[in-house]
Formats: sequence, structure tokens, C-alpha cells
Amino acid sequence: MKKTFLLILAVSLVIGSCKESKPKWKQIKVTYPETTMIDSVNTYFDKAIHDPYAWLENDTSAATEAWVKAQNEVTFSYLKQIPYRDKIEKRYRQLFNYEKVSAPRKEGNYYFMNKNDGLQDQAVIYYKKGENGEWEVFMDPNKMSEDGTVTVSLLSTSHDKKYIAYRYSVAGSDWGEIRVRDIEENKDIPDVLKWVKFSGASWYKDGFFYSRYPEPASGTELSAANRDHKLYYHQLGTDQSLDKLIYDSDNDRLYVGADVTEDQKYLLLYLYQGTENGDIYFRRTEDIDGYFQPLITGFISKSYVVDHDNGKFLIYTNLKAPNNRLVYADVNNPLPDQWKDVIPESENYLEGVSAAGGKLFANYLVNATNKIYQFDYDGTGKKEIKLPGTGSAGGFYGYRNDKKVFYTYTSFLYAPTIFEYDIASGSSKEYYRPEIDFNPDDYVEEQKWFTSKDGTKVPVFIVHKKGLKMNGKNPTLLYGYGGFNISLTPSFSTSRIILLENGGVYAMANLRGGGEFGEKWHKQGMRMHKQNVFDDFQAAAEFLIKEGYTSKKKLAIEGRSNGGLLVGACITQRPDLYRVAFPGVGVMDMLKYHKFTVGWGWIPEYGSSEESIEMFKYLLSYSPYHNIKDGVKYPATLITTADHDDRVVPAHSFKFAARLQKAQKGKRPILIRIETKAGHGAGKPTSKIIEEQADKWAFMFFNMKYADLYPDIE
Repeated sequence: MKKTFLLILAVSLVIGSCKESKPKWKQIKVTYPETTMIDSVNTYFDKAIHDPYAWLENDTSAATEAWVKAQNEVTFSYLKQIPYRDKIEKRYRQLFNYEKVSAPRKEGNYYFMNKNDGLQDQAVIYYKKGENGEWEVFMDPNKMSEDGTVTVSLLSTSHDKKYIAYRYSVAGSDWGEIRVRDIEENKDIPDVLKWVKFSGASWYKDGFFYSRYPEPASGTELSAANRDHKLYYHQLGTDQSLDKLIYDSDNDRLYVGADVTEDQKYLLLYLYQGTENGDIYFRRTEDIDGYFQPLITGFISKSYVVDHDNGKFLIYTNLKAPNNRLVYADVNNPLPDQWKDVIPESENYLEGVSAAGGKLFANYLVNATNKIYQFDYDGTGKKEIKLPGTGSAGGFYGYRNDKKVFYTYTSFLYAPTIFEYDIASGSSKEYYRPEIDFNPDDYVEEQKWFTSKDGTKVPVFIVHKKGLKMNGKNPTLLYGYGGFNISLTPSFSTSRIILLENGGVYAMANLRGGGEFGEKWHKQGMRMHKQNVFDDFQAAAEFLIKEGYTSKKKLAIEGRSNGGLLVGACITQRPDLYRVAFPGVGVMDMLKYHKFTVGWGWIPEYGSSEESIEMFKYLLSYSPYHNIKDGVKYPATLITTADHDDRVVPAHSFKFAARLQKAQKGKRPILIRIETKAGHGAGKPTSKIIEEQADKWAFMFFNMKYADLYPDIE
């Protein structure tokens, strides 16, 4: 009896000891920096709008810099106090540490690819001569800076394949330089072109066409409106000041681009009023001062020329085809009323068409997943390219004489894998598959449909562990975008594994405003239909709760850029519906967005507060910054932005954070994480990615009071 009693006592002490060792959830006290309010008034159609945080729009002022420093001190102090934050970072570093390789690209006798050994800040560009050559380093951006913030990306090669133009950028800015490297010598030549943004390099003879803006005034490089995009021709070996102006419009709110057909016969001029529709003109490349002949005008479509073939332009377009089609236009009679279908519009959205090896490759979206078909140039010979599953595929680029192309396939549970495709036989073989510390067989991915506020059926992808109980207790992240005709399709992320392996659910909704179901779907979520996007997202959240995946206490929402606007609007409209919110680099001031950098280019998508009183009122009705109300209990919110974001300037996030901190009722934190030497997202160093993602998951789990479950990970 005595032995039994002592055994029970010993067991109870051990159990008690285990319970005591588990960290208990305890709120972390936050004291926000005081943000000065300075009255500033803007008048729209006789209505005065007060903007007390407008001074934060001056991103280079001493006051703003001090505010940024103070906010970051509070944010990083909070994140460091989360007891398992470092364990999350350690696990994510393990997951992220695998070799990442891009599909090879053939240029003449050379192949190029990007490869990151695992934890390098930037991918290294490799090249080899011939199919059986040895890969060697062509360009290593990690050696171009001390902090890994220089990025380089290959643009295009000269027609003789002697030179390759590449983009060089610092700290994530959209600003970049075009530099040129001799491929055989693997050395840069002296040519450097500055103040380049949103441009390629289209080669013709011993130079190339490119676009640039005028040099901005000192101190305004990252915030002033970018106007007067112009097209130039640069001849190798000459100074940029001698570049020949090819096109300059009276309208300074245009994006200007160019392309030279593979056969070098035609120069194509592209003009866009913003992110919506554009015009195309063309002329013979040999006629350097010639007249540009119209191909499609009036800014009535999204179109591009796929190839020129024996006097005909093959054109991908949504003109009179909301789901897109491929047509040909005779160069001697090129206007749209004379176009002939090559690949007619179908019930599925034609996401893009490329050309290689004398064949066409059509990429369709079917319920937000890809299907690829090969065609002859006349639209016959349709052949489906079998993919490994239901997911996303991209690639199929090359030249007319190529015999094979490469493509990448991925899904939520299928890591990006490169395939080599033989054009003649139509067969694929695996070229490269990464090795990751993850077993996809333990998880399930599915697509569900829910009903939005107005009765529209909307799909959502859902990923979680097999056998997960639908008891409403699962931490869930709902992601969305819903704009600019951009389609969200299945993709793989090692960051999401942190959520999934801890019993969480990842959901991605295909909201209106995107391109998943063609232009009609897009238009239902733009301009004065933008509220549909927010309604769709809120309905997705309610669906996840109703079906038992999660609950209000265990639901987080995330979006970036236009998706940041989505999250901002949803937490101001339905603050009760979510526990945690991650608005990233978001467009938060819908009355002023068009006044900064390239914001004017989004007017076709959003409308402008200056165009009509009706549009002003509509934008004001959902603008996140303007719809925050004092005394409301908002979700725990971690706002993210960066000091070099010159796409969506950080002032959007600065002002939103200041206003939300002032308004918040209760103890849920409102934090802003401001990355330094980083931009809108592209080119962010691996070290910064790992830190940011660890902070995100730690913040989410902690504010869902999920602390006692997570420490099982070592």
C-alpha cells in the first residue's frame, strides 16, 4: 500500500512538473509611441477631409524617421517577448534551407539558370556552354553588396547572342539600372542606363530599345509621382545622354514599352494608361525614324503580340473575348475588324500564349488551376500537355528553332519541379525536383465553393493535415488579393508548413477582381464594384467558420499590396470577424493613392477621388484609413511595409498604423513592422524573409492564445 501511494505521488509530481513547464499565455504590454496630429485638410467636391497624419507622407523628414525608429522599437520588442518566436525561426530556417533552382533558359549556345543553395540572400545566376557543359557562376549578386540587398535579373540577349542586358537594383526599389555583359568573356561592358523603371531591353542590331523616366528631384526618388515615361534606343558603347528618343507622348500618364519580333523585322510599341488596357503600334525596325502604324487603339483591350509569322502578327487579346483568344492580323491590313481567330475564345480563361519551336503553347485556367495545350501556328494540332496533377504550370518559352522547352509545375503540396518538354514527341521528363523536409502525403488540398453576399459562387482552396478535426479550434490563415486581373493559383510555400504541421489550416480565396474566370470576373471587383471583393472575402471567412475549420478566435487574414487594401477594408468593416490581421504593403488611403510614384496607373482599376463626386464618395466609403472608428475592438494587427517601397509608398501603412493605434479599444496590439533596405517585396534577401515570416507566425499563434500547443516543435 505504501509503495502504491509513493508511486502515485511520484507520478503526480512528474505530471505537475510537465504542466508547470508549459508556457502560459500572457498578454505583452504595449505602449505606443505618441504620434503627433497636425491638422491638414483636403477638399473634394466641397467636402473637407481631415488628414492629421499627412506629415508622415514625407518619408525623408527627420520627424518621420524618428517615428519609424520608435515604432520599430516597440514592434521588435513585442515580437522578441513571444516565448516560442525563436523556435519558429529555427524551424523555418530548416524548411527554407533547400536548393532552389529555376528552369533553364537557352540563349544561343548557352544555358542560364538561377540557383540558391538554400540560405543565400540572393539567387546566383549560373551558365554553361552547350547542353552537356558544366554550370559555372555567371553573376553573383551576393558579392555585390555587404547586406544582400542588391538584386540582378537577366533581361534579353542581343540577336547574335554576344551580349546580355540585365537589371541591377538596390534595396528592393522599382528603380533600376540596365547594364550589359559580354557572355563569352563574362564581363560587363561600360554601358550603364539609369532611372529605369518598368522596362525591358529589346535588341536590334548593336543596341536596344528601353524605357525610362526623367531623373527625379533629389530626396523625392521614392515618393514623387513618376511621369513622362519615354522610349529610347541605346547604341552600345555610347553614353546614355546620347540615346535616341523614339517615342514621347503628350500624355505624361502612360507606360511606354517596346518589343522587337524574333525575326527582327518589326518594332512593336506598347502604350498603357495604367494597369488596365493598352494600345499597340508597329513599324519596320529598319525605319528608325518612321511612322508607327496602329494595330489596336482606343485603350479598349489587353493585348500583346506573341510572334510575327510570314506577314502576320499573332495577337493574344481580350477584345470581344472576355476569356481571351489568339488571332492573326495581316501587317498590310492590321486593324481589329480584319482579325481572324487562331485559337477562339472558350468557356475557360486563356491566361496566356507563348511560342517556341514553331509551336504555340496555350495556358488555360480551369477553376483557378492550369491546363496547357500545344497548337500549330494555324490553330490546328491541339495537344494537351499532361501535368503531374491539379496545380499551376508556367514556362514554355523559347525560340523558333528550339527543340525543347522547360516548364515548372507546383501546387500547395507539390514543391516547384522543373520538367523538360520535347516539342516533337510531346513528352515531358523530370529535370529537377527539390528535396524538402516535408511529407506531402500527410496533408490534403481541396477546393470548396461558397456563396457571397450577392449570391455569387466563389471558390476557395483549403489545405490542412489529413484527419484534422473540424471542431472550430484550428488556427487558420485566409489569404486573398482580388484585383488587377491577377489570378491566384496553387503554389508551394515552406512558410505555410509552419502553420500546417501545427494543426493549422491555410485557405486562399479566388475573389472577384482577379482574373481566374476572365474579364467579367475582374470587372465585378473593380472601380464601383470593389465592395464585391470585400464581401467575397468576408463570406469566405464566414464559410470557414460555419464548416468548422476555425472560429472567430482562431482566424487570421492576410493580403499584400492590393491585398493589403483588402485586409484593411475588411477589418474596418467587420472587425468582429477576425482575431488577427496582416495587411502587407497595403493601399490604405484611397483618396490620395494616385499622387505618389506610379499610383496614377491604378486609376483604371480603382477610380480617382478627383474624377467625380460619385467616385469620391465610393472610395471614401471603403478607404481603410478613413473608416477607422475610435473605441472599436480591432483584431490584433501586424502591419508590414518597407522604407524603399516605391510602388505602394510606406506612408499608406504609416498613416493607417497611427490612426489604428489611436482608435483601438482593449489590449489587442496594433504594430507596424517597417523593413529597412527593402521594397515592395521583390528581391528581399533570404535573411529578411525568414525573420519576417517567423515574426508573422509567432504573432498569429500568440494572439490566438495558441502558445501552449506550439512548443512541441524543437
